[in-house]
Amino acid sequence: MSLEGKTIGFGLTGSHCTHDEVLPQMKRLVSLGANIIPIMSHTVANVDSRFGTAEDWKRKITDITGRQPYTTVQEVEPLGPSGLLDCYVVAPCTGNSMARLANALTDGPVLMAAKAMMRNHRPVILAISTNDALGLNAANLAKLLAAKDIYFVPFGQDAPEKKPKSCVSRMELIPDTCEAAMEGTQLQPLLVEKYRYFPS
Repeated sequence: MSLEGKTIGFGLTGSHCTHDEVLPQMKRLVSLGANIIPIMSHTVANVDSRFGTAEDWKRKITDITGRQPYTTVQEVEPLGPSGLLDCYVVAPCTGNSMARLANALTDGPVLMAAKAMMRNHRPVILAISTNDALGLNAANLAKLLAAKDIYFVPFGQDAPEKKPKSCVSRMELIPDTCEAAMEGTQLQPLLVEKYRYFPS
């Protein structure tokens, strides 16, 4: 399957340290012919951090996609009834967002868009970045791994010696995961070593 002409929603949540890994993949999706609808969580849209200001991220995303990011629930709610999106990526997907999605909490634009997709049985792709994937959030990870219409960008421990409960997706596999998900398939292997070379 080609990504040419596909419309992909792309939600960013507040793992600010991962945004520099994620934005090149958004750019790759555009280069592969996809139309990107960017969506920012409240945190990404409003919080300045040592990794950049909220306005910096908005500008970079607008430059890549040619669109202003959606930042409110009201803006994303029509995505469900319209059937506009072929698939929806959440990258990075924080532990907080993962926990909320697993427990049906849709109190922000990124999660509302995910709910809209799941309502229509369209693929939702999660690229996780969380310090507690193998801790308290493991229960939520397990729920989502078993959920219909949810797919994961392959992930692994990113710093097992220092942060043994932390897992991060291989962000360079986002395009491949999108293609597989739109065919109803989870890209394999799902569990990879984040900190070693993994050929695409």
